Amino acid sequence: MSAPNTNLADYILPLNMNGLSGRMLKVSAKKKQNREVLLIYGHHSSIERMIGLADYLRDFGSVTMPDLPGFGGMDPYYKIGQKPTIEALADYLAAFIKLRYKGRRFSVIGLSLGFAIVTRMLQKYPEIAKKTDIVVSIVGLTSRRDFIFSRPKHMLFRYGSSLFSNRLPGALLKHVAFRPIFIRSIYRIMADHNPKLKHAPQEIRQSWIEFEIELWRCNDPRTYMETGLSMMVLNLPKERVGVPVHHVAIKKDRYLNNTVVEQHMRQIYSDFFLYKIALPLHAPSVIANADDAARYVPARLRRVFKQA
Repeated sequence: MSAPNTNLADYILPLNMNGLSGRMLKVSAKKKQNREVLLIYGHHSSIERMIGLADYLRDFGSVTMPDLPGFGGMDPYYKIGQKPTIEALADYLAAFIKLRYKGRRFSVIGLSLGFAIVTRMLQKYPEIAKKTDIVVSIVGLTSRRDFIFSRPKHMLFRYGSSLFSNRLPGALLKHVAFRPIFIRSIYRIMADHNPKLKHAPQEIRQSWIEFEIELWRCNDPRTYMETGLSMMVLNLPKERVGVPVHHVAIKKDRYLNNTVVEQHMRQIYSDFFLYKIALPLHAPSVIANADDAARYVPARLRRVFKQA
């Protein structure tokens, strides 16, 4: 894992939406270009986790990446008495787009859960869908059936997430289980079995563990669990979106069935373009710089951005 790109830290700005405080990355293109790119991160994430991808995308236009409520250190929806459902997050994203782009055209990229939120937003707000010129999924999903989990594991995740999304169990996670000393110990014990860590040199392992600790600490536990539950019951292939989608899939994804993912996306979007990449992980702990990010944007997709 490379060191995080600190050059973009000066472009992280305060964000206040609907009484919730967070941050957003807003950075100009590397060359003079009119394209505007909106990047939406996924589950268990932050601006810092995806900052390398944002840097890479500057080759194609200016990039904006907002926090999501309850993620990356942003206030959770629970602060204003709401649940962080897919519906609520889609509404938040639509409100952000209307304020940020004011009717201008833009490209949107969603990762994992972030793509599910993007899809639901486009379904609910067709006037926004008409303003998108490129829609990209990176290991995205639209249905609970996209997962390859066994039924017992699926039920464990579903009901476990439901339990810990409640106030008292969520507080137990936040103030006891997610203390750095416990997280660090668990990762060290499990390092040889963790796909992100088992082949990494010792110094890389330590850096990775410290970043994972920061992710667990900056993401609200109840939001993490509620959105995890949302993915376990997700069913978006019911409404059409009148734009095509470009989907980047990991060839041997340990979480998603690529064939089923494609079937569901074809049910939603007007057309489907697939880009398969060979990487060992569904997603790394951090995409630290543009070199790390390049692997997630295949050459054919780069040409789409340059030509569209």
